Amino acid sequence: MDLKLNGKRALVTGASRGLGYATARGLALEGCRVAINSRDAQRIAAAAEKLEAETGATVIGLPGDVTEADVPNELVRQSAAALGGLDLLVTNAGGPPPGKFESFDDATWQKAIDLSLMSHVRLIRAALPYLRQSPAASVLAITSYSVKQPIPNLILSNSIRAATVGIIKSLALEVGSEKIRFNSILPAWSETERIYELMANRAKLNNSTVEAEIAKQAKDSPLGRMGTPEEFANVAVFLLSPAASYLTGVMLTVDGGMYKGVY
Repeated sequence: MDLKLNGKRALVTGASRGLGYATARGLALEGCRVAINSRDAQRIAAAAEKLEAETGATVIGLPGDVTEADVPNELVRQSAAALGGLDLLVTNAGGPPPGKFESFDDATWQKAIDLSLMSHVRLIRAALPYLRQSPAASVLAITSYSVKQPIPNLILSNSIRAATVGIIKSLALEVGSEKIRFNSILPAWSETERIYELMANRAKLNNSTVEAEIAKQAKDSPLGRMGTPEEFANVAVFLLSPAASYLTGVMLTVDGGMYKGVY
């Protein structure tokens, strides 16, 4: 299938590693010109260089912390200037820390809101003027399947990401007449650095090992394993592409069957 992505211009945040990196790689392999972002300047420069060498696509590394109020606007501006516009936006950021409700104060809640909610809001708001000029505009928010099935010890992520999904669904309705598609993708447990960090926390709480916790979590999928970043990226790239032109307002779990609900 031709995804019709060749020549499209994309910004992917949180893309120096993990699911963001895999999505940027998938877009580049389909012929997109891609701007990628991370708050670590050295890491994002290395990621951009690696992606360019592997895919032959134009890949631009942009450092910046999306939790800072003025950074999303600047990232979008720089991306559009370097790429000559913007067709695709992938809003992604690292997850908030694990813990139970009573372990977090107001400051920690606010940091999590800036990370998992306001970063999406600010990036989309900044990108809309450019997306309105694109014939194939598409926005994809990377959240978590926890918005459908809360994950123990992740109350910050469970609650705040649900608001992000609500915004994406609302924008699909509000801006649909302008031919801009909005979807959210809800990964479950995938083999990324973030997951190993969460499993290390579980291992400490349960007096076990990271390997034992990973094996235990993998059993929650009928496939008996966690997903790979590449498997996630294949779905993300399709949702972003013109090949999925009649999909908007979708909240798609990429979970290997870990989500047990019907709807």
